[in-house]
Amino acid sequence: MLKIRLQRTGRKHETTFRIVVTDSKNSTKSGKLLEVVGAYDPRRDDTTVINSDRIKYWISVGAGLTGTINNLLLSKKIIEGKKVNVLPKKTFVKKEEVVAEVSAPATEAPATEAPKEEAPAPTE
Repeated sequence: MLKIRLQRTGRKHETTFRIVVTDSKNSTKSGKLLEVVGAYDPRRDDTTVINSDRIKYWISVGAGLTGTINNLLLSKKIIEGKKVNVLPKKTFVKKEEVVAEVSAPATEAPATEAPKEEAPAPTE
């Protein structure tokens, strides 16, 4: 499946991105891309260059968008729709599980052995 995604370029702490069309199975660093359709600099929003005609063409052919690209294109009003939450999902632990985990080790812990009585030393 084709994807429109970001490819990182630039120096350390000065990242810029290319917007590329590539197969979803390719690594972002592999260099195997079909077309460069834009550039994105997160530090300067005015320098974003997007070829909207080519992006619309690739979407019509069936290329998918990553979440970040989808949100970027929505903010630039190239496509319409809803933004996608791209933050990682948090997993919440239920209170019953926490109580079970806390009480379980206390009951399963081996009982400490009572100190053994020492036999009186033989007297001669």
